Amino acid sequence: MALTSVAIIKPNAVPRGLSDPSFARNKRISIHRWVPWIAGFSADFVSDCLNAYAGAKPREATCVLDPFAGVGTTLIEGVLQGRNVYGFEINPYAVLATRVKLNADRVSEGKLAGHISAFQRFFERHCQNGNVSRTPRTLAPVGFSGRTQFFSPKVERKVLLALDYINSIEEPIIKDLFRLSLGSVMVSFSNYSYEPSLTRRVAVGKTPIEDSNVGDTVAAKLTTMLDDVVWLRDQTKVFSGRIEKKIFSETIFGATRRLRKTGFIDIVITSPPYLNNYHYPRNTRPQMHWLGLASGAGYKGAREGESFGKFWQTVRGLPQVDLTFALPQLQKTIVDIRPLNPEKGAYGGAGWANYVATYFNDAYRFCRVLSELLRPGGVAIIVLGNSVLQGVEVKTEHIFGRIGELNGLQFADTVVLRKKRTGSSIINSSVRVDAAPRRAVLYEAAIILRKKK
Repeated sequence: MALTSVAIIKPNAVPRGLSDPSFARNKRISIHRWVPWIAGFSADFVSDCLNAYAGAKPREATCVLDPFAGVGTTLIEGVLQGRNVYGFEINPYAVLATRVKLNADRVSEGKLAGHISAFQRFFERHCQNGNVSRTPRTLAPVGFSGRTQFFSPKVERKVLLALDYINSIEEPIIKDLFRLSLGSVMVSFSNYSYEPSLTRRVAVGKTPIEDSNVGDTVAAKLTTMLDDVVWLRDQTKVFSGRIEKKIFSETIFGATRRLRKTGFIDIVITSPPYLNNYHYPRNTRPQMHWLGLASGAGYKGAREGESFGKFWQTVRGLPQVDLTFALPQLQKTIVDIRPLNPEKGAYGGAGWANYVATYFNDAYRFCRVLSELLRPGGVAIIVLGNSVLQGVEVKTEHIFGRIGELNGLQFADTVVLRKKRTGSSIINSSVRVDAAPRRAVLYEAAIILRKKK
């Protein structure tokens, strides 16, 4: 199948336009501000997509899906508009965040306020003059390690004290709110920071944090969450109990079995992992270990092996990985990459070619699932970025659209959302290396796929 050109349209050519998808805008928006998330959507972007593409059906009859739900921005925006929402996510910390947000309208304001006050009194009683006066019952997670101790000793005792209180909470929804509040702020008093990826403070010229008011920081976060619980209940009271809200701690590849219904999704708004070898579990490894969501060394708790597209590190040393479907231009790209830098072995073109093939094999499986779940006339908005691997530009969004066509979907549009000059330091990437033989600018784009009527 030959690849044909697709028109690039400007955001303002779409009804209402599409906002910048960057998650950074969510830091000031109720509910969305609970958890920082490097790979998330902005609430404005999701709202624009829903308004532009959800169709004319009554909102309470509309079904929204996010196959890579993250911390739930798409799902929460769907709920705020009174739509049925379904999400799939394999990262256990992200699932916790999304589940807590979706259930926030069920939280008793009085009980949450009472627990916040009790938590503050608990810290006042057991942490005097900045020192924990009793031995915490909770133990630090086994198997969690890094180049730098995550918490300094004084901070660690206070975190363990906070976990003592959290573990004593009997009501699951309140307990999960407390766990999420601790997870959302723990990096702020650790010896790491987001730059934007998780890294050691000393590596970016910042001093270690020897001590911190852990109890006050967690309580302040909980107070913000309490305010947002009240706000959410007011926003959703008109359709409370009339819509369906589900988050599945599973990969999207099992969606047709889990949902037990096909052809009923009206709109998909999502962003799969990019073809940039970004190690998504790395940013949440502390939360997963300290909140009891993972154990042991490495990233197994994040179900890394189930990640869409895998990672270059997991496929680079495998025997040659080939495409499971026919797409001539993609095959040519893989052939172009494979012989580059052979002196580097698996770190050269052969390893990266395996990664590209694995990634797009998953893309093919994903588009097949979309084709099964979307109703006739349904729409999928998928945000992707191009990549530069071994100096070869891979126009991911264009290839993704063509793979959608192979699965019976219509590749309707490509909307360029933003351009940027950052990226992974991959060999001969012209994004960072001015002398590279080929020059390219990284960008993000939304592709619009439609299920034919």
